Amino acid sequence: MINSMNKVVKGFLIGLLLTAMAIIPACKSKKPPQPKVVPTETTATAPNVPTRVTNPPDFVQTQTTPQITTETLPSDIEELNRVAEQRGYLQDAFYSFDESTLTTDAQAALTASANWLRKNPQYNLLIEGHCDERGTEQYNLALADRRANSAKDYMTALGVDANHIRTVSYGEERPFDPGHDEAAWAKNRRAHLVIVGK
Repeated sequence: MINSMNKVVKGFLIGLLLTAMAIIPACKSKKPPQPKVVPTETTATAPNVPTRVTNPPDFVQTQTTPQITTETLPSDIEELNRVAEQRGYLQDAFYSFDESTLTTDAQAALTASANWLRKNPQYNLLIEGHCDERGTEQYNLALADRRANSAKDYMTALGVDANHIRTVSYGEERPFDPGHDEAAWAKNRRAHLVIVGK
């Protein structure tokens, strides 16, 4: 009985050994499966570790040079003042009745003028102070002087060289509009900006 058991065990072990020998070479010839790489939009990398680009994008980079246009301005002072006024380079500041403080609109006009003058520092500016016809001549001259100087102070605060700005008071002497109503008076209460020679 022991002999027959030994035969059965030996047969079982030989069968097992033959099966293992058949499987092992088959396993050696097979390559292990490669992990699939799925591209993602962002890859987390360690800080300060440069990422390597294996296939840089195929594109052609073109460089464009910004076009700088220089404007030719008239050399004649009168023509230059017409051009500056038409194009809005210099804008007058208008005031409320009996006031020399700058309104929001007056500040915006003077800011635009100061921006242009900072880009064109070769020009000198005369700021004329004007009033409407109401009030005495002496009072209007003083008020117009305050208006011209408030415009100058504002523009120098914006970076325009004070050495390039002069002021003059004309009071009511040179009205922009000769009318005698509120519409005309509103046009005459102003600081008028004029480019002048050196």
